[in-house]
This record gives sequence, C-alpha cells and structure tokens, in this order.
Amino acid sequence: MASAVVTTVSVGSIASCHAQSAFGASSKPSAVNFNATKCFKNFSGLKAASSINIETEESFLGNKSTFALHESFSSKLEARQRITNQLQPYASTFKVAVLGAAGGIGQPLALLIKMSPLVSALHLYDIANVKGVAADLSHCNTPSQVLDFTGPAELANCLKGVDVVVIPAGVPRKPGMTRDDLFNINANIVKTLIEAVADNCPDALIHIISNPVNSTVPIAAEVLKQKGVYNPKKLFGVTTLDVVRANTFVAQKKGLKLIDVDVPVVGGHAGITILPLLSKTRPSTTFTDKEVEELTARIQNAGTEVVEAKAGAGSATLSMAYAAARFVESSLRALDGDADVYECSFIQSDLNELPFFASRVKMGKEGVEAVISADLQGLTEFEEKALEALKPELRASIEKGVAFVHKQPATSGSA
Repeated sequence: MASAVVTTVSVGSIASCHAQSAFGASSKPSAVNFNATKCFKNFSGLKAASSINIETEESFLGNKSTFALHESFSSKLEARQRITNQLQPYASTFKVAVLGAAGGIGQPLALLIKMSPLVSALHLYDIANVKGVAADLSHCNTPSQVLDFTGPAELANCLKGVDVVVIPAGVPRKPGMTRDDLFNINANIVKTLIEAVADNCPDALIHIISNPVNSTVPIAAEVLKQKGVYNPKKLFGVTTLDVVRANTFVAQKKGLKLIDVDVPVVGGHAGITILPLLSKTRPSTTFTDKEVEELTARIQNAGTEVVEAKAGAGSATLSMAYAAARFVESSLRALDGDADVYECSFIQSDLNELPFFASRVKMGKEGVEAVISADLQGLTEFEEKALEALKPELRASIEKGVAFVHKQPATSGSA
C-alpha cells in the first residue's frame, strides 16, 4: 500500500538550486544559480522566478581562438536554454467554480484557489455581493482569470465547462445551533445548485462543503440520480477540516512536527460521527486512554469551539477555507495525472452497511480511484465501539437527505 500524501499549503515557497558546470574543457568552473518554484505538488500560487545568472571567470581577452570562443559561448546559451525550459511554470488548464463565493468561507477559499498554479479560470457565484470579491481577487498576479456571476439567471454560464465545482453556499452555524438545525435552509440551497450542476457540467468533480454534510451529500446524489448523471466517483463531501484539526491537535499534544503528522478521520462530519483513528496516526504514536478520549472529543467538537469563541459572529470559516483549498488542490493534482493523491472524504461507500461513509481515498483523473479499507482494520477497542456508536446517527442523517429530495419534484433545465 502506498503511503498517503498530504498536500501542504505554503504560500510563496521557493526552492533555491545551485550548480556548477564547466562550459568547455579548458574553461574554469562556472556558477549557475537559479530560483524555481517548488514542485507544484505543494500548494503555491506564485509563479516560478526562473531568473538565471551565468558567471564565468573565463576572459574573452585570453589566447583562445575566435572559433573556440564562439563554441564556448554557444554552449553556455544552450545550457541556459535547457535550464529555462525546465523551469517554465506548468500550464494552468483547469476551471473551478465556487458557489457561494461571497460568504465567510467562499471569500478566503476563492483567494486560496486563485493562488493555485493549476487553475486557469476561477468562476465565482453568489446571489449578491460577488462582483466586488471578483474585482478584488482579479488584482492578484496569479495566472487564473476571475469571472463573477450573480443570481440564478447567471448560474448556468458560471458552470459551463467547469472541471471542479465547490459548494460552500448556505448559512453558518450560530451559538446553540446544531448542524442538523441548518438542514432546512441549506438543503434547499444545495438541491438547487446541484440541479444546475447536473444540467451544465455533469462531468465535473463536485465538492460539497455546505452543512450538514452528512445530509447534503446524499441530497446531491439523489438529485444527480434524478437527472441521470450521477457518478459516485465524482461526488465528495469535504471532511478535510476534521483531518486538519486532528493533525494539528495531535502534533500539539505529542510535540511532533506538524508536517509529519497524518491522522485518518472516518465516519461523517458532525459530532460523534467524526471518528479520528488515532491508532493509525503517522508517524506511529502512543496515546494513553485519557489522551485518546480527550483528543477524540476535541476533534469532534472543534466546530463548536470556534462558534463559541466567535460569540455569535460566525463559525469556522478560515480553517474551513484552508481545508477546502487543500482538497481542491488535491483534486486538481489528481486531474493533472498525479498518481499519489490521497485524502479523506465523505463518499458513497461499501466499506460497511452505511451507503455513505468518510474514509481515505485514492484520487485520480476520474475522481475516486480506490477506497483505502486498511484504515478500518485492526482498530482499538475504543475505536471499534465509537465506530458502532456513530452508525445510527449517521444513517439517520443520510436517510433524512434522501427523503428530502424524494418529497420534492426535480426541476428541469438550468436553475
């Protein structure tokens, strides 16, 4: 089994390479210095700075013949051209649409996606206030073109030709509000948007952020089925924030380098349905029973922690945008042909009796390429009990989403 690869978000990360090369048998060593953007497997939107300085101590006033000097100079130019060609930024080819781009998650998410070198066009949609967001982002000197679309009449044009659709649209949680309380409002929003996706870009990868994800992903699946375009490999519930939180909290608790930590999180994306598999933490880490209980509870309730800290002013918007951007970048890398992309996501699954389940998946050009079942093998007693305990609640949320769609008629044509 290949080890999981986690995309790290690092803005403006630059690699410096230094090499020495002789441009002829009789010439002294010449220094070739260049700066290049790190491999685009890392999340960095800054263009490559492929400036090359060639320095040589060889003098044109020496005793070499004109022919020899010409040959030496030609060699230098050829070498420089080879290096320049290797440093060209990868051509940006993918179109991404963010539906709900003017919201608390949508704005920072759009900014982070704008920074990706794999994006050629960024389409921003909302029912209001999106023109200003697009104008603001369009001033960022990254390759992608930003276009804005406002209201239902422009939704179809926003979605045409798009490769990835990200849906953070909906209302945020407020103090005292559970994820389930969001259902009636956000269910209708997701249903309408997915109908438009089905009509205008049925082959796109769909990323659902709108809560409650345990219900909105089944809603999306049922709508796509009604439209005759459902591909379970291309529908994702974004649960990356649970992984991001698990990695952060474990690294803090155990004094580990955060970049090295990877904790798979399975189940769903609300309360006890969030199950961090601490026994599967990489690098291998030992936890006391108390640490397992405390970390699990904190990861499950981290959203509430933010809601209460903001005291009614919002929910986890920035960390959610960060996590969603990481998932988008992973999807783009997979579409681009990277064969080593793994993320946890809430998808249609046959790992157990539940029709949808969050687990680690291998991503490819067609979406989900493989579901990693090994994470659910050899669980601790605590994890086994927690897994069984989450199933009734997760099943109820899934069934609620399915029932919602079947109670309402599907609309035809673009929304």
